[in-house]
Amino acid sequence: MKILVTGSAGFIGFHLTKYLLERGDIVVGLDNINDYYDVNLKYGRLSEAGITRESVSLKKYSISSKYPNYSFVQADLSDLQYLKEICEIEKFDVICNLAAQAGVRYSLINPQAYIDSNIQGFLNILECCRDNQIKHLVYASSSSVYGLNDEMPFSESHKTDRPISLYAATKKSNELMAHTYSHLFNFQTTGLRFFTVYGPWGRPDMALFSFTDRILKGLPISIYNNGEMRRDFTYIDDIVDGIVKVIDGPISLGTFDKTPSSESLSSVYNIGRGMPVNLMDFISELESCLGINCIKELMPMQDGDVAQTWADIENMRSRFNYNPKYSLQIGVKAFIDWYKNYYNIQSIAQ
Repeated sequence: MKILVTGSAGFIGFHLTKYLLERGDIVVGLDNINDYYDVNLKYGRLSEAGITRESVSLKKYSISSKYPNYSFVQADLSDLQYLKEICEIEKFDVICNLAAQAGVRYSLINPQAYIDSNIQGFLNILECCRDNQIKHLVYASSSSVYGLNDEMPFSESHKTDRPISLYAATKKSNELMAHTYSHLFNFQTTGLRFFTVYGPWGRPDMALFSFTDRILKGLPISIYNNGEMRRDFTYIDDIVDGIVKVIDGPISLGTFDKTPSSESLSSVYNIGRGMPVNLMDFISELESCLGINCIKELMPMQDGDVAQTWADIENMRSRFNYNPKYSLQIGVKAFIDWYKNYYNIQSIAQ
């Protein structure tokens, strides 16, 4: 297939792109490489996929030196005309939209960034699908849409009408917008509600990366809600496996050639580990891998945050044979090994 992956210099986008390339798909990656976090990490991911920093320029294709089936372009989802030009030329089978302004807490500081990227940008993607006969749009939603829902585990059948951050509200809006476009214009959309993704090349604003950085510097880590938190930590390879199964699903099931109802054209799935972990246990595993007892600073709950997440993944399991397999022990160790290698840490002081 020919696939457009937006956010391809991001954490999940990078890993998905690499998987698709290695199995032989033709991929065009798109990312605006903004400075929400260290751009060197984004360029590092691109370099791993054979895209040199020097070759990247605005709205011009860079061709991978490692994968002949990969080209990358720096562009923004807000540029509708350019997005339409790419889609008209490339004639993609699938768009996987992972580009978004991420982060719950940052949405309290810079709300406009979320409207520009997550609402206007997503609308532009939908318009491109509408105008270019895109067969399937797979897009990133978030476990944050469950908001104040306290039923556990979170199920796709639960109400998601009480978000508690603007980030969550934009992701819920994406689901509603996608359903509307599927209904009106008869193309397939699948939203994936990601649950606390972690692993090598992760984002610096996420807990594992942030904690590791501060622990190694001898700084205290902030533990919110006094440690009374649970998260459905999901390793990146399990997430990519799930995304690929969703990308491939309509082909294996033959639904590209049918005209089903709008309800079957538009769907949303939880994609997580399905096994929540107490935050203090997560920190203990990190301490064990590092061989360091960290300095803990207990803090109250932050605005926009929730005490626990837990994914009911039965729908993904039954529909796509999704079976996450990576334990927390394996995942944390893989991240630490990557972190030490990437930052050239030869040894860790005890």
